[in-house]
Amino acid sequence: MSDRKPLIAIPADARLLGPHVFHAAAEKYLRAVTDVVGGLPFILPVMAEQLSFDDVLGRVDGILLPGSPSNVEPHHYDGPPSAPDTAHDPARDAFTLPLIQAALARGVPIFAICRGLQEMNVALGGSLHQRVQELPGMQDHREDTTQSLEVQYGPSHEVSILPGGLLADLLGQPRILVNSLHWQGVDRLAPGLRAEAVADDGLVEAFTVPSAPGFNLAVQWHPEWHATENPVSMAMFIAFGDACRLRRQTGG
Repeated sequence: MSDRKPLIAIPADARLLGPHVFHAAAEKYLRAVTDVVGGLPFILPVMAEQLSFDDVLGRVDGILLPGSPSNVEPHHYDGPPSAPDTAHDPARDAFTLPLIQAALARGVPIFAICRGLQEMNVALGGSLHQRVQELPGMQDHREDTTQSLEVQYGPSHEVSILPGGLLADLLGQPRILVNSLHWQGVDRLAPGLRAEAVADDGLVEAFTVPSAPGFNLAVQWHPEWHATENPVSMAMFIAFGDACRLRRQTGG
C-alpha cells in the first residue's frame, strides 16, 4: 500500500450546464495534485444527501478545497444578503462545510485555496466580508478580467508571513509575493484559527487550525497556478503531499 499514490479528493462545483447539473473541478487543481503532490486526484461530487462523510474520509488520503467563481452563501455566517449579481453554489456549501469539520476532527490533511479558505473559516464559526474592495482602507483584491489569464494570475501584492506558524516554517521568509483573484475575504477569524499571513491592508491571507491532529493550511491566493514554476507554491503542495502519503502509509 505504501507505494501507491495518495488519493486526493477535490470537492466539485455543482454547475448547471444547459438543463443538467454537472459536478466539475478546474484542471489547474488536478494538475497541481498530479505534478507537485504526486497524488491521484479524485473529483468529489458535492451530494450531501447521497454521500456519507465516513465513507469519503475513510477512503481518501487528503482533501484539496479549490477556488471557485461562487461565494459562500451569507446565511451560513449570519451575513447580510448578497448583491444580486453574486454567484452561489448551495450544493457545495451544504457538502463542504460539514465535510471540513469532519475531516479536521479525523486528521485528514486539508489544503484550502481561495473559496476553500473562506469555506474553512465559515465552517468553523468565522464570518466573511463579501466585497473587500468596498471597505475603507482595504485594497482591491480582484483580478482584471479584461486581461489575459497570465496577467490575472500574475503577481499582485505582498503578504507578510507571521512568525511561529506553519508557513514560517515551510517558507523561511518574512514576505512573499502572491496573486489575488477574490472579492470575499475573512472578516472575523473563526475561534481556534491561527493567522499565518496577512496583506498590507490587514486582510488575513492564510491560516491554520493548530489544534487539529492533521496537516491543514488555507490560503487566499492561488498557488495551483503554474505551481511547478513557483518555489513557494511547491513548498506548500509538497508539505500537503507528504502529509497525505503519511496518512496512506499509516492508515490515518
